[in-house]
Amino acid sequence: MAKARVLDKRRRSIRNIRKITRTMELIATARFKKAMDRATAATAYTQRITHVVRSLARAGQEVRHPLLVPHETEKHAKLLVLTANRGLCGGYNANVIRLALKRWSEWQEAGIARMTLEVSGKRGISAFKFRRMPIDERYTQFEDQPKFDQVDQLATRYLDEYALGTLDRLDVVYTKFINLSKQVTVVETLLPLAALDTPQEQAAEQPRVALEYEFLPSAESILAEVVPMSFKVKLFKCFLDAAVSEQIARMVAMKSATENAGQMIKMLSLAYNRARQTQITKEIMEVIGGAEALK
Repeated sequence: MAKARVLDKRRRSIRNIRKITRTMELIATARFKKAMDRATAATAYTQRITHVVRSLARAGQEVRHPLLVPHETEKHAKLLVLTANRGLCGGYNANVIRLALKRWSEWQEAGIARMTLEVSGKRGISAFKFRRMPIDERYTQFEDQPKFDQVDQLATRYLDEYALGTLDRLDVVYTKFINLSKQVTVVETLLPLAALDTPQEQAAEQPRVALEYEFLPSAESILAEVVPMSFKVKLFKCFLDAAVSEQIARMVAMKSATENAGQMIKMLSLAYNRARQTQITKEIMEVIGGAEALK
């Protein structure tokens, strides 16, 4: 049986670890609430922009925009992977990297001539670097509260490349926030914006209705502004969802670690008490044996 002093040292060490994991759990909870508020607000805004374009389509207007038209051949495909800068968040980073590798393999089998990889987050950069995969762009400035101005710079570059014909497809791999208990790792194609409706709305045929808005100076000019903005907001929403999902994963992982530490402390306490009791019994027997020897 282990000595009582060794067990007590291990118990103190685990108690210190439990304090750290508990603190990280509280920090992740606070950050999660702020990130969720921003993601919720962005969701409402994205849906509203989509509704405006959908109103044009249902009213019989011709929705024409270069971003909505796929290129004839996909010669250049770009993959944007959103991971975290830090670990200790369960399988969050591993799930994103695994899905990104799967999509990359699918593109290789499809025979796409040029494939470029852009990674956000130190964990993803390290993972692809370990696999010796070339990374064209690295981003580490996106934390739990990504700013729209930062995402807007990326979105503008993607739009320019697609408009010039140097980029044919953009896929984003990230963890989509559904609710507090459900986050799903997904791959979404943001360019081209083939349709702004949800899959359920695409399946259902919608009758033509009267315009809900009056567009001034014209519907075409409004569309020219709305469609690029819709792409920027969609990309921004991906970063927001990734930030929320990261904090939830870290919160759950740290809560589980804290509970496991508590269980280990209980087990070590029982082992320590047994070892201490055995040691005390041994000392008492030695004293009794010595007293009997002196008689």
